[in-house]
Parts: sequence; structure tokens; C-alpha cells
Amino acid sequence: MKKAFVFPGQGAQFIGMGKDLYDNNSECKAMFEKANEILGFSITDIMFAGTEEDLKQTKVTQPAIFLHSTILAHALGANFTPDMVAGHSLGEFSALVASKAMKFEDGLKLVSIRANAMQKACEANPSTMAAIIGLEDAVVEEVCASITDEVVVPANYNCPGQLVISGTMAGIEKACAILKEKGAKRALPLKVGGAFHSPIMESARQELAEAIEKAEVVTPICPIYQNVNAMPMTDSKLIKENLIKQLTSPVKWTQISKAMIADGATTFVEVGPGNVLQGLIKKVKADGEFISASI
Repeated sequence: MKKAFVFPGQGAQFIGMGKDLYDNNSECKAMFEKANEILGFSITDIMFAGTEEDLKQTKVTQPAIFLHSTILAHALGANFTPDMVAGHSLGEFSALVASKAMKFEDGLKLVSIRANAMQKACEANPSTMAAIIGLEDAVVEEVCASITDEVVVPANYNCPGQLVISGTMAGIEKACAILKEKGAKRALPLKVGGAFHSPIMESARQELAEAIEKAEVVTPICPIYQNVNAMPMTDSKLIKENLIKQLTSPVKWTQISKAMIADGATTFVEVGPGNVLQGLIKKVKADGEFISASI
């Protein structure tokens, strides 16, 4: 009977996120104010009362979700009792801070660097992603590998039958057409800024690598199942290496879900906006206990 705490990534954001924490808890309010100071702009104004358009910018979305997740984990206090943690893409940074492997301030600075570097990479190389529903992973992998004149790679293994691909505009268009012919129920282009978790993010990876190498990472209070290898990690040096690889490697969330379940997780607590991850894990284990963390 183990408890896994999981942290969402980009796409889970909504206007008003975190306002209850800010209004009802003085420690949380101080953390939000500290974040405004570190970032050099009032992210709380955008989170609590901004427009969807403003919140959707990568450089805002990523720190906003990170703040909601890490401050919520802090507010849980004695109720934050993980046997294991994991985060989807950006959520891995939230998981590292919540599990005490990284300080809150350091995590926020890295997320801000990551978001800005990704936004720059997106602007330099117009690219996109698409969700492929209803095919075996192997079929999607094969089609991606068969397209050699464009960049197309598996990016997010979300759950059985749902794999997101990433690449150039032409590459994604080509792959979607072939995958529909192969029997995909849907091949749905996503409204994202660019090809995350693909070689197109190499410039962002290099920029972030420098910052991660300088950051202090210590042994977390419990294993963190990392995106690049879906394995429980506690070695701070290896955690850093995997974090650097993450931007240009696929998110192995299906594999993480299976690994946590195999290692005894029966309760899954989602910490942050929304409950997307619970839905994905249910596709692997329908009989677990699924909770959205709240104060």
C-alpha cells in the first residue's frame, strides 16, 4: 500500500489557479510574492486574473504550473507523505522541489530558464506536436522512423493507446496522414508553441544544461521516477543528468505509471492544477485510489 504523488505539466493551467492558496495561507502568499520577485514580473496577476492568452505563453505557463504545484505540496505539510514521486515533463521540476531534492527558489529559476529557452527554440524553428489515439506505440514509432526527410519523433508516451509525436510542421502533417491510414482513431495536431521533447529543442537543452549543472541537487526524501528512463532515482548526479536529457527525449509517462504500480503504488495524489495525470494512470490501473490534492 504505497502512495505516489504526481505533478502535472504544461496544458493543465487555468485562470485563478493558486488564488485560494494565496488568499488563505500566509506562508503560501509569501512564496508567491518571492516568486514575483525572482521572476521580475507579477506572475500572480496573470495566474489569478489574467487572460487565457497571457497564461498560455510558455514563459508564463511553466512557472505558473510549477508554483501552483510546489506551493500546494508545501501547504499539504504533514499530509505530504510520498513513497514515490513523478512529474510529467515540466512536472518533474515540481516533483524534485516537493521531494526536497532542490530548493524552491532554485527550482523556479531553472523552470524560468527552461521556459524562456524553449520559447526561443520554438520561435527559431516553427514546429508542432500531434496526439495519436488508438494505435500501438510500436506502430507510431515505426512510422516516425520511416520519415527521414523531416524531424518526427515520439514525444509523450501518455498512456496505452495515446502517444504524442513532435517535429517539423511538414513532418507532423506527413506522419498524421500515414497514421490515419494505419488505423489511428485520431491524429490530432495540438495547439502548442513547438516540438517539445524532440531534437528541435537542442538549443534549449544546451542553455538549460548549463544552469542545471550549476544548481544544487541533493538526495530526495523518496525515489523520483524520471521522464527519460521511467526508473526510480535517488542519486543526485544521475537525477541532474536525466533532467538535462529530458528536453530532447520522450516523456515515458506510460512506463512511469506501470513502474510505480509494479513497485506497489495503490494511491495516486495529483498535486497541481487539474487531474489529467489521474486519467492517464487509470488507463493502466483502474482500481487504484485517485485524489486531487487540495488545502
